Amino acid sequence: MTASPDRGPVPETAEPGPVGAPARPVPGGPADAGPHQGADAGPYQGYVYAYPHKTAYRPLEPRPSLRQVWAAEPLGSLFLYLHIPFCEMRCGFCNLFTRTGAPEELVAAYLDALERQAEAVRDALEEPRFVTAAVGGGTPTYLSAAELTRMFDLTERIMGADLRAVPLSVETSPATATADRLAVLAERGTTRISIGVQSFVDAEVRAAVRPQKRQEVEAALGRIRETGFETLNIDLIYGIDGQTERSWRRSLEAALAWRPEEIYLYPLYVRPLTGLGRRARDWDDHRLGLYRQGRDHLLAAGYEQVSMRMFRLRGSSGATGYDCQSDGMVGLGCGARSYTSGLHYSYEYAVGAGQVRAIIDGYVRLAPEEFAVANVGFRLGEDERRRRHLIQSLLQAEGLDTAAYRERFGTEATADFGQELERMAGRGWLEPLEPVRPPDPATGRLRLTAEGLAHSDAIGPALFSGPVRELMAGYQER
Repeated sequence: MTASPDRGPVPETAEPGPVGAPARPVPGGPADAGPHQGADAGPYQGYVYAYPHKTAYRPLEPRPSLRQVWAAEPLGSLFLYLHIPFCEMRCGFCNLFTRTGAPEELVAAYLDALERQAEAVRDALEEPRFVTAAVGGGTPTYLSAAELTRMFDLTERIMGADLRAVPLSVETSPATATADRLAVLAERGTTRISIGVQSFVDAEVRAAVRPQKRQEVEAALGRIRETGFETLNIDLIYGIDGQTERSWRRSLEAALAWRPEEIYLYPLYVRPLTGLGRRARDWDDHRLGLYRQGRDHLLAAGYEQVSMRMFRLRGSSGATGYDCQSDGMVGLGCGARSYTSGLHYSYEYAVGAGQVRAIIDGYVRLAPEEFAVANVGFRLGEDERRRRHLIQSLLQAEGLDTAAYRERFGTEATADFGQELERMAGRGWLEPLEPVRPPDPATGRLRLTAEGLAHSDAIGPALFSGPVRELMAGYQER
């Protein structure tokens, strides 16, 4: 899996998350469900790990230079994200931008291209300061220990990022969390390891078309703990074919035995162009039941809920020094996206294996000058900036700080989004505005209720603007 917007500095599929919980990044596996139909269509419309989604991106004409894109942007608190688009194999639920079984020559060519891109990006930035970093995919530890070393070397040398001095998150898998790779990650300053376990029940793993056995998972977790990373995150999935409340509890208990600092609970999504996406089933009630069971079990075990998906062990630090509401993100790699206040940009997006391979093949052949421009993206006007701020804040358990919103935009969130918020309140998904005293009696927070958090994957998509919905609907899956 990749990094996510809920997750510390781990952007799932190249997505950073809100303060204290990026993405995660972030993110594979459970991900957005494509064009959204609103809250009335069911609780699982799509995982909103970023707004707007890449299916709303379009070719930029003319293509702006990165110097132009970043010229007026604050560079003192940036997120650095590296995307490695390779995996051992594609799991049945996966919609990641990733290629399986990449030969050694392709990996070397990809790192060559990553180096060319880093040089072009760094040339466009005037004294950047990176306060957090993440490596996602794909599976970054698909790279060998030597290849990981080269990746870190070129990143630090060219981008000027001191990865040992900032929170650094890296995604891994049971098969690739080998001792030599973990040693490189630890030596280069990795503070957080996220491992996609999904289930500790072998029958469920087979149902999800995932190549692992529990014995392999436990061995990988043992190596991770022995290496001594500050934070371990375990990803679990609920809603797998054949999964019951009893088997779900078994996976929860097996994860808790390692006392991970973070646990992510993902609902299974099935998508077009993925293996499981070719079988349509309605199992919303089942997924909601498993979610509530998992949530309550983790809360009772000493975890606090950060978002619908993210649970953090009480007492663990989630601070990164990065605020996705106001700080930029610099993405390197063909699946990474970058954020400025007015433009989100990346490369072409695809899910199908053939299209992904073509995009990666094109990326590794790009000339240096091709990395100096933004190719595909979405320009955010004032309304879209407000919506992004609302969505990225409201889908976190701590909610939206109304004073911070007022200071940034000069308006009230309750006025800008009155109808949408009233509909949520009418469903019991939004708490009454909670005054915060002291210091400012005018300060308050808009927070989702427990049931509102459970319906985050309906609430987020329902807040998308009309133009974004139209662009997403016009995107052709490939």
